[in-house]
Amino acid sequence: MATKIHKILVTGGLGYIGSHVVVELQNKGFGVVIIDDLSNSSLSVLDRIVGITGIKPVFEKIDLKEKKSVTDFFIRHEDIDGVIHFAASKAVGESVNNPLKYYENNIHSLVYLLQEINKLASQKLIFSSSCTVYGQADELPISEEAQIKEPESPYGNTKKVGEQIIKDTCSANTLLNTIALRYFNPIGAHESATIGELPIGTPQNLVPFVTQTGIGLREKLSIFGNDYPTPDGTCIRDYIHVVDLAKAHTIAMERLIEEKNTENYEVYNIGTGKGSSVLEVVNAFKKVTGVRLNYSFAERRAGDIISAYADTKKANRILGWKSELTLKDALLSAWKWEKKIRS
Repeated sequence: MATKIHKILVTGGLGYIGSHVVVELQNKGFGVVIIDDLSNSSLSVLDRIVGITGIKPVFEKIDLKEKKSVTDFFIRHEDIDGVIHFAASKAVGESVNNPLKYYENNIHSLVYLLQEINKLASQKLIFSSSCTVYGQADELPISEEAQIKEPESPYGNTKKVGEQIIKDTCSANTLLNTIALRYFNPIGAHESATIGELPIGTPQNLVPFVTQTGIGLREKLSIFGNDYPTPDGTCIRDYIHVVDLAKAHTIAMERLIEEKNTENYEVYNIGTGKGSSVLEVVNAFKKVTGVRLNYSFAERRAGDIISAYADTKKANRILGWKSELTLKDALLSAWKWEKKIRS
């Protein structure tokens, strides 16, 4: 008897993290269907995925805020075995300036998605959550037992509220099995330099701003705040290679497919367990590329916390997952990606 190919829906599957997860899923033998509204991604990523895996995933352009479109999709694809949900607006600073966009996009889409998942024969969901739910944690590294605090930004609040919506839905519907992955700061690109982070407009995240400055697209890098209570005065984050992060999603989905989860709502931190300051990232970039960055310090940015890095023991022990790639690996891959897309 032929082995069943499990069909996984990846929302936001042409985005930065989503595209890397699609590659890992296809490498593991999953069938993939992608939903993306192309608001922060490009259709060209589909061909890039084919170039890496040799397989073209099914793609549908859908805005998850449009309830009827979501319902119609699941009528066409009622045999979905699992869903990995990335589709969301994700910039902390933008969310402070435009909170309603974030609440509409991130909350409505999740609710409409859950309403349809609840009708499926196989109700399995991986939720793309974030360390922002911890706010400025009282203790470092941050474990899953840490207090969920009042978020520092509307973006962070959408992740907090999103988790609560899923948790409440799991309480009401015991057939729904969910894993929320709270990840820290994804960086880097696929080793082929075929897919990577390609923000539209001015980058909101550190590493694409670093690589765009390194290649001359930006005049200089602005470092937001040099007066934080850290060793060098700049913020500290846990930077995880996007490929390591993608592998965590495939492992989590396998856990649900194989019914190894012990509760129908589980939470795991996904990070390296090591914090690096902004200046440490800048210096590491110079070491691996030989490129000296022009940078200056700017005012602190609204919504930014001082320091966050993960306690990953739970994911290591229960999922059997551990980050393998280093900060230097990630920065070098991001640089190769930047050079390739500008060539």
